[in-house]
Amino acid sequence: MEKRVITSADLFGNQQEIFILHADEEYRLRITGNNKLILTK
Repeated sequence: MEKRVITSADLFGNQQEIFILHADEEYRLRITGNNKLILTK
């Protein structure tokens, strides 16, 4: 199986956070002030 690579720029565009729906649960993925990613439920 080939791995799928998606850049954070493609995911976020000009936003600092996105929301991901997985198994009927919503998760928040955001870019911090230190340019790190944090995923929370």
